Amino acid sequence: MRKLTINADTTLKYFQVFNGILELTYRELQVLAKLVDMGETIDLCSAINKKIVAQDMGIKDYNTLNNYVKRLKDKGAIKKTKNGYELNPLLSQQQKVVIEINSK
Repeated sequence: MRKLTINADTTLKYFQVFNGILELTYRELQVLAKLVDMGETIDLCSAINKKIVAQDMGIKDYNTLNNYVKRLKDKGAIKKTKNGYELNPLLSQQQKVVIEINSK
């Protein structure tokens, strides 16, 4: 068994580790990381969060982020709940994650 240690010192880098599973574009990863970095966990994609993220990313109309929200939901990075959108529990940041890959 081989051990691989990955230092993911930002939210974006942490999500990049899982991107082989999610297959998000770099821009989708950026949007997701910025939404998560907002710190709101109940309604990750609230209008307020989208406005702040859009401004931070230089996007003129925050409603443009609705396209990213839909794609993030379709790809399983976030899920719709009764309170809005939540991060997929698989992606919640943890100090240590063990990934086992079985082949054959």
